[in-house]
Amino acid sequence: MQKLFVTKECQKMALVGLGGIGKTQVALEFAYSVKRRQLETSIFWMPVLSLESFEQACAEIARILRIRRVEEEQEDVKELVRQHLSSRAAGKWLLIVDNADNMDILFGIQPSKGVVDYLPESEDGLTVFTTRHQEVAESLVRSDVLELENLGEQEAVEFLEKSLVRKTMLRNNVITTDLLIELDYLALAIAQAAAYINTNKTSISEYLWLLKNTDEDVVSLISREFRDNTRYKDSTNAVATTWVVSFKQIQEHDAVATDLLAFMSCIEWKAIPRSILPTVQPEERMMRAISTICSYSFAVKRDGEDVYDIHRLVHLATRIWINRDGRGAETRKRAIQHVAKVFPSGDYASLEKWREFLPHAVRLSKVEQEEDLIEKYRLFSKIGQCLRVDGRIRETVTWLEESHRWQKSNLPESDPDRLLSQHQLAGAYQANGQVKEAIELLEHVVAVKEKELAKNHPDRLASQHELARAYHADGQVKKAVELLERVVAELAENHPNQLASQHELVGAYHANGQVKKAVELLEDVVTHELVRAYHADGQVKKAVELLEYVVAVEEKELVENHFDRLASQHELARAYYADG
Repeated sequence: MQKLFVTKECQKMALVGLGGIGKTQVALEFAYSVKRRQLETSIFWMPVLSLESFEQACAEIARILRIRRVEEEQEDVKELVRQHLSSRAAGKWLLIVDNADNMDILFGIQPSKGVVDYLPESEDGLTVFTTRHQEVAESLVRSDVLELENLGEQEAVEFLEKSLVRKTMLRNNVITTDLLIELDYLALAIAQAAAYINTNKTSISEYLWLLKNTDEDVVSLISREFRDNTRYKDSTNAVATTWVVSFKQIQEHDAVATDLLAFMSCIEWKAIPRSILPTVQPEERMMRAISTICSYSFAVKRDGEDVYDIHRLVHLATRIWINRDGRGAETRKRAIQHVAKVFPSGDYASLEKWREFLPHAVRLSKVEQEEDLIEKYRLFSKIGQCLRVDGRIRETVTWLEESHRWQKSNLPESDPDRLLSQHQLAGAYQANGQVKEAIELLEHVVAVKEKELAKNHPDRLASQHELARAYHADGQVKKAVELLERVVAELAENHPNQLASQHELVGAYHANGQVKKAVELLEDVVTHELVRAYHADGQVKKAVELLEYVVAVEEKELVENHFDRLASQHELARAYYADG
């Protein structure tokens, strides 16, 4: 166990540790070591699970020290004990105030006094607090705080060996190490595992199998009570139950931290980026809430990263707590809605961010919901689009099919979400070589949009363009040409999709044997794109020269009011103007 060293100048200090690390056991070991080295030192133990438990401890100390009340009705035993231990007559003493977690019990609620008001102060005395809460520790002793860490590997092996009846089970070092890693070297978790193995006469490998099996098995294991002589008679020893005590303390003192922890229990327990967490304003409040969670050791920040990890058992215990508190369904619903909102779009600019978010979104998508949410299937669509950007086409199809299946059953035919999901799925089908499936979907989308949207509406034209590509890929070239000509005719000049549709039409013309039209269109596209490039690069004179040539040719070949001839003259005029 972790050893405790105290300087002569120190009169108060606090041990901070998450339930399961063994802060009470460390304090107990420290008390025994003090008694061995300093026989003249008196040791007093005061649990503060409640004000009543503290008062009972004071009454017991008063009885042992034979502190008598002058007037039985008037004098407070807590005050008498404080006065006695603060006097020189008390000699050297060590006072351990165990489970100092509740601010209201410790500091009181006006006008009532708290435990702190009855604690003695003496140069010959040392008060040691044990607490789960970093903020409580700092409020009590300022900087004299020792944060307890998990057992080291060798300490954990020794503790397990001491706890097991059949020591020979530790011969397999690989299985033993695997078990301790799975238990995160937590003293209480190791004690609970040993108690289960002893009672049920199972092997370490069998216990480890249960621990790695289903969540139901793990819940059953970490929720089992067991006998532990180092803990209070009426206290709970199960790991899950012990953590629930800490959860409730957070719930009482920090609502924001409670909500963040609940959210974390719905996503993956490893590599949680801060950017995926629901934001709180002001920023200082958000930082304080995260600090609260970390102070209980429920989350650990990675060095040099804004990324957090939660141990699997803590993650599971948090879910148990939320469900028992009746907030499971609402917490999962809000988590899905939030992640669906912040999950990045499927483009290369967001690649790094969506890869960080992906494991958490996938876990959320598997959550069983009492009522299906549209946000869940929007999240499916976003996951699918991101996977497509990453080149994982088969997975893309799976996610988008699931999204489309729900929307087809639950949304009207003309709903924008449903049409978008069909459009995205068709693109994935085509990328996956399922061209006929893509055509079937896109024909339906185009038919709906032709009823609902204007001829030149961007969404309508985008779907027609996509359908034309599918026709082309399926060998239905005439249909592709016909549709693309309509799209190109409707697209306004300088529209972002104009060039893509023109190039697609060039390919369709070529496939349909209309080579001359393909050449003419390609020349027009290349010329105008080159002129734009010259402009953008500041090479205006080159743009002027090229346009003068194009205009001269078109004046010979085209009638005076031909659109292409007028467009080129317009561009030339703009170039003259730019050239002064």
